Amino acid sequence: MSKIGFCINGINLDFSPGSHNLLQKAVLEEFLPRFAPGSICLYVGDTAKKNLIREDAIIKSIGINLGNHEKLPDILLYNEEKNWVYFIECVTSVGPMSPKRFKEINEMIEHWASFGRIYVTAFPNSNIFKKFISELAWETEVWLSDEPDHMIHLNGDKFIGPRN
Repeated sequence: MSKIGFCINGINLDFSPGSHNLLQKAVLEEFLPRFAPGSICLYVGDTAKKNLIREDAIIKSIGINLGNHEKLPDILLYNEEKNWVYFIECVTSVGPMSPKRFKEINEMIEHWASFGRIYVTAFPNSNIFKKFISELAWETEVWLSDEPDHMIHLNGDKFIGPRN
């Protein structure tokens, strides 16, 4: 089988083949430099190897209790300069950042109050996004890998204002 190669945190790694891992690769190679520049990957799982990257020392130092793998989002990014953590779900067939997932992640980090939290659902394209739009939680973001320069904001008036 052909592996999906990528480099993150200065380490060359391989994802197992599949559409979910292709989307994760796109998040790390396209989303991260555009919308999370300077961030490091704290966690990314693989469909074959659940903890492909898991930076436990950093995760613990910022107060996140990862615990059970089933509660983890697909990708965790951390920007130390901004003090932000990105919780990213990659969706090709199931599992967007729904109100239930939003709640589960917040329970996982309930004692963690000093860091900015960004919740993102990544989709490969608008057709798959359209299938899940009714399941998405408010106060989250949507990113489409086939339109990598744009985000969809489901967060009220945070970005309302005139265009200059």
